[in-house]
Amino acid sequence: MPKPPVRPLKVARESAAKPSEAAARRADPKDDGSALKEADAAFLAEVGAAIREARAQRGMSRKALALSAGVSERYLAHVESYGGNPSIVFLRRVASALGMQLLTLLESSGARPEQKLIRRFLDGLAPERLGDVLRSLTDEFGQTELVRRRRITLIGLRGAGKTTLGRALARELRRPFVELDQEIERDAGMSLAEVFHLYGQAGYRKIERRCLDRIINGQEDIVLTVGGGIVSEPETYELLLLNCFTVWVKAAPEEHMARVVEQGDTRPMSGHSEAMQDLRDILTSREPLYGKADAQLDTSGKTVEQSFNTLKRLVARQ
Repeated sequence: MPKPPVRPLKVARESAAKPSEAAARRADPKDDGSALKEADAAFLAEVGAAIREARAQRGMSRKALALSAGVSERYLAHVESYGGNPSIVFLRRVASALGMQLLTLLESSGARPEQKLIRRFLDGLAPERLGDVLRSLTDEFGQTELVRRRRITLIGLRGAGKTTLGRALARELRRPFVELDQEIERDAGMSLAEVFHLYGQAGYRKIERRCLDRIINGQEDIVLTVGGGIVSEPETYELLLLNCFTVWVKAAPEEHMARVVEQGDTRPMSGHSEAMQDLRDILTSREPLYGKADAQLDTSGKTVEQSFNTLKRLVARQ
């Protein structure tokens, strides 16, 4: 019986639809939603505490804040007392009236004063300066480059050549070759597709972070490859940048697609034009994130030998 057509993926593993809450509950039949309700209640309590604390720090009365934000004082009191269910519009208005970014307000509960000051400082910086700040923090507080070079990590989308080049580099340097995707499968006891189906994107990312933590804390002198979507998880990506010497292995969209098909995955070809546009969109959106890597290797139009020789030069100790 022929298989039903499969909608083209955004290059194999790089796209996974976010599961519904019902699908998430199917992963745990005993979950009656009480855990989700408790998490919501805890979040609302934190929001109320954050608003009260921010208002107190600014010496604003509840009436003054309500007037400035254009919201009901009674509703504001309700939210501050943990009983409210504030809409995103309400929170945006309150944050603006407090002179804060919305994300800063939501993340401020329980934070140390130093953390809050750092966030305010970062909020005031021009976006183009944030890269400089990250590099300075990495140089000052991250692992030294000598230590980071002991964990050479190849990042980028599937089809760029990470696995082929990573294995070759590991043999050249006589180091273990580790694929984070395989570690995730081993940790979960199932395939990546099953992990996404049962636990969704959020569950997958938790396992990914746990496995990366374990690798960094337990292994040195390795060559590591990671999935292309890891850059979309800020904390996990920061962990990678601070502890590994990262190389962005990239290629032209057409070469990405051709190599995926050569690996035996013909699904993108069933809707080639749509898959190509999806791929271009992914590359465009992630380019600034991939650009944070220590080095870049463009494999477009290059033989494996040519790319490998370039990679060896990039990772050679200075």
